[in-house]
Amino acid sequence: MKLVIIEDEELSAKRLAKMITEIVPNAQILAKLESVSESLIWFKENPKPDLIFLDIQLNDGTGFDILNALNDYPKIIFTTAYEQYALDAFKHNSIDYLLKPIDATELKNSFKKLENIKATETLQYKENIDSLKAQFSSGFRERFLVKIGPQFKSITTNDIRYFFYSDGLTYLQTEESALPIDYTLDQLKDELDPKLFFRINRQFIIKISSIKEIHSYFNSRLLLTLSPAFKEEVIVSRERVLNFKIWAGM
Repeated sequence: MKLVIIEDEELSAKRLAKMITEIVPNAQILAKLESVSESLIWFKENPKPDLIFLDIQLNDGTGFDILNALNDYPKIIFTTAYEQYALDAFKHNSIDYLLKPIDATELKNSFKKLENIKATETLQYKENIDSLKAQFSSGFRERFLVKIGPQFKSITTNDIRYFFYSDGLTYLQTEESALPIDYTLDQLKDELDPKLFFRINRQFIIKISSIKEIHSYFNSRLLLTLSPAFKEEVIVSRERVLNFKIWAGM
């Protein structure tokens, strides 16, 4: 079995590759790809694999941007951190998905499920993928409901400058204030438009319009000045610098 892993988190990709080779010893991992742009180049230059593990949300777009460029779909296992309401779409279309962090038993079951897809079901499989693409084509979150004292307030993503994690809580930052929300950064990453938002490290997801200045930093990292300013240094981690530069158009 020849397969490709499309995942923008290096550690997650390595962990998944290790699990795959343990479950399917004859699996040949042709490539581990980190972005839409890298994937489009790879699929243009290489034959279609038997299977792809496809992260829905990538740093420079979505997994569906890759599928839109393919004339013929390989078998697909989606990997996602989407909330339950979105996962219903996968169930309805009989497409397999794995919730992060991926469990070995669920991965084994996914391989078994794919083995049972018959050649006569290929057309239906394609139609299901097309249906799924349509449902997620504009599925990015447009607003967040936050609690301020005894009241709730709706904050649109247009008004959000960045998200950060501090002292056990996740906050959204507007021009005026930082407000706590009941999301992890992992969950937010899959609900925000990747053209506007980018996760620069474990603590921050920033919006492109919040960047005032970008400076070189030691150990091959980048130092950002944000608006509004943050109380500590904001660093693009070394493993995310390349994708950050692509995202920011550097």
